[in-house]
Amino acid sequence: MTRGGREKDRDEPERKCIATGESQPKAGLIRFCLGPDGQIVPDVMGKLPGRGIYVSADRAAIEKAVTKNLFTRAARQPAKTADGLADLVETLVLQRTIELLSMARKAGDAVTGYEKVKDWLIKGTAVTLIQASDGSERGKTKLHAPEGDKGFIGCLSAGEIGLAFGRERAIHAALAAGGLRSRVVEEAAKLAGLRGQAGGDDGGETAMKDTKNA
Repeated sequence: MTRGGREKDRDEPERKCIATGESQPKAGLIRFCLGPDGQIVPDVMGKLPGRGIYVSADRAAIEKAVTKNLFTRAARQPAKTADGLADLVETLVLQRTIELLSMARKAGDAVTGYEKVKDWLIKGTAVTLIQASDGSERGKTKLHAPEGDKGFIGCLSAGEIGLAFGRERAIHAALAAGGLRSRVVEEAAKLAGLRGQAGGDDGGETAMKDTKNA
């Protein structure tokens, strides 16, 4: 498993993290580029021009890359890093996760609300359960995440989930199968790593077994 909480897939292109020296699928790494002014720029969309510099989706790895001046070494020229780079990356990945979840909602591939989520789980429509990290543990244990390493996301707060659904807060949400689901899970895995919750997309301790009477 990668530091971003993802299982390695040999079919995915791999890159080496400049902080850990480990090679892993690009999807579990944060891409950085060197801007025209010599500033290191996080490229969470992976679309900026220039040679990519990769760091594991892990706060400690990013901080190590900064303190050890590893970006300069990787760029082979002086590279400046902004104060709080790890915080900036976390913010950008969070925004991307919420954006993708919102897109899934608009496509009809995501729902929120305990009863709707429960119904999707019982029918087998839901393939990923999302529960707020700051939600009631008692309430969260009433639902069981689908089987599989991508069956649970638990790194988002109730307010963050709510943003994706146009609400102030949301504790429970679910994703159906589809391309957006994979992208939401991928970004959430990065966010979990950046928040020190690696593995938070794989079922987690808060996702308990559901029953027909739950």
